[in-house]
Amino acid sequence: MMAFLLENKNFIAQLLLIGFVFQVLQISAAVLVYFERKIAAWAQQRYGPHLVGPSGSLQPIADIVKLMFKEELRPRGADTFLFYLAPILSAAAAFGAFAVVPFGTSTTLFGLLDKPLALEVTDVNVAMLVIFAITSMGVYGVVLAGWSSNSKYSMLGALRSSAQMISYELSYGMSLAAVVMLAGSLSLRSIVDAQAGYWFHVIPKWYVFIQPIGFFIFMTAGVAETNRAPFDFPEAEQELVAGYHTEYSSMSFALFFMAEYINMFTVSAVATDLFLGGWHGPFLPSWLGWAWFLLKVSFLLFFYIWMRWTLPRYRYDQLMEFGWKWLLPMAVINLLATAGIVLGMGW
Repeated sequence: MMAFLLENKNFIAQLLLIGFVFQVLQISAAVLVYFERKIAAWAQQRYGPHLVGPSGSLQPIADIVKLMFKEELRPRGADTFLFYLAPILSAAAAFGAFAVVPFGTSTTLFGLLDKPLALEVTDVNVAMLVIFAITSMGVYGVVLAGWSSNSKYSMLGALRSSAQMISYELSYGMSLAAVVMLAGSLSLRSIVDAQAGYWFHVIPKWYVFIQPIGFFIFMTAGVAETNRAPFDFPEAEQELVAGYHTEYSSMSFALFFMAEYINMFTVSAVATDLFLGGWHGPFLPSWLGWAWFLLKVSFLLFFYIWMRWTLPRYRYDQLMEFGWKWLLPMAVINLLATAGIVLGMGW
């Protein structure tokens, strides 16, 4: 047994890394639920969860237990197969998108491994295309949920989600293309490595400093893609009860809930790799770069939550107008300007 472990230690380490990432994504959803409630309470001058565990820290576990024991309900006129397929598809797309996101430099675990282990599930040289493709698949779960529920509220939420995805996906892709042109690669790891070092020995070579408009477009489109306020039209509690997941309960609802928070984590992680230098940062050795990565992701997630409790929801026509008349032209101009600079500077 020991000989087998020694001969296959790199393979075993990769399996352990995959399991670790899977567990972190699940835990991140629970942690984000807790912090969203706490930040909302802070913004509204109230306590938030404080009864279950120290400072309410066990409230997410109580929520999970509650959802596990709730009855699984389904409308009589719903399409059974598609009704239960929809949350699975949404959750699978959320987990799959993070598979190509690197979160640290390669390591040999202090010499325990024969060759360096990349801190990501898999290193793909077209990671940007993979992320773009998988995140686009997530909307199918929403649309299937709305259609299969046989509910007007759910159907309206699904139609809003599909229209929102079409409107903001173009701007989202163009902001990615500008970074790809600067780095000359579709690999996220190569893009992060291109941001190592400093300009004038002071300013980090993060793309956010030369692509501030691209960063704004990416984050705006990312918020819209993950159906978060002020772009949470697929749910819109005041108008559609709960939108596309109105008819869901128990663990089916939990899968939709988890997919939303994992998508938030993924968008923040990709933004960190594309614009904020990934795991590069001062004061820490390279093998602790994951700490910088986690800090940057946490900052973006705080921005996600803070924005929900600060900005009012757009009207639906304003959402479409902003996406097509403002964000898309801005993304096109940014892409053309980036192309001109890259050609002119010979980068």
